Amino acid sequence: MFFKEYGSQNTEQSLGRESALAFSRMEGSEIAKLFFFANSVRMKVRGNKIDLCSIVSAKSGICSEDCAFCAQSVHSQTDIQRYPLMTKEEIVKAAVVSKKRGVRRFCIVTSGRKASADEIRHICGFISDIKHIGLAPCATLGMLNESELRELKDAGLHRYHHNLETSEAFFNEICTTHTYREKVKTIKAAQSIGLSVCSGGIFGIGESWEDRIEMAFVLKDLKVDSIPLNFISPIRGTPLGSRELLNPLEALKIIAIYRLILPESEIRICGGRPNTLRDLNSYIFTAGADGLLIGNYLTTSGRNPDDDLQMIKDLGLEI
Repeated sequence: MFFKEYGSQNTEQSLGRESALAFSRMEGSEIAKLFFFANSVRMKVRGNKIDLCSIVSAKSGICSEDCAFCAQSVHSQTDIQRYPLMTKEEIVKAAVVSKKRGVRRFCIVTSGRKASADEIRHICGFISDIKHIGLAPCATLGMLNESELRELKDAGLHRYHHNLETSEAFFNEICTTHTYREKVKTIKAAQSIGLSVCSGGIFGIGESWEDRIEMAFVLKDLKVDSIPLNFISPIRGTPLGSRELLNPLEALKIIAIYRLILPESEIRICGGRPNTLRDLNSYIFTAGADGLLIGNYLTTSGRNPDDDLQMIKDLGLEI
């Protein structure tokens, strides 16, 4: 019934809340139908091209925030590398490697509640070099205000990344050191000065389907350009270190439903992909994704980039 109703609509029309919840309950052969609709929307609205990005963990560890899934929090007991802001040479070297892999966007990521004024000044100095290489520079520097974001934009920053992580109702279950409204304020500040915004969340942290769908509609209301979808990689020493991975088909349903709710946005698959999806990695595009983060993540390893590039080629998709 739901597929008949949705299939009769234009594929550019987004999914409503009730239908999204109904789709989330589908099992068996109905999942294939869900993927069919999601893929149809991807092809019609986003085309056959896959947007690639990569990140560099430019400053690691010693974060004051208590995000339950994060290995960089001082509230967790994890065995990760901890280091201050990388040098310009190190950042540029990482960007060059990314460019050779066909990546379009390169994101500088720092740990902590927000980058300091000195760190922002140094990062502004990196941005022109990243642009010179031929990459679109992005940054993830925490809860910056409008003037700090403007400094980065004036230096040439194209996109700012700041995840909501989950729904507002569930947020306090995973973080108590900052609020959901502070996150939304950061996103709106970036948009107010003309920066493109990348914002999504992480799944498998104990949230319900209602939480997942609610976050999708918040992102839709915010008119976010790129939606990164992450899946938990449980890390020993964090509060969520003992959680089980999501089932691959459940992760793919999340991707498909986000595509149907947000037909015009980039749906970008990021952290936790290799372990969660396993042999179903290539299904992310069938489920509606049109963006991919390749290479390693912040504190966990990604798939071999050559394998991802070959997968895209084998599927007849274009970078």
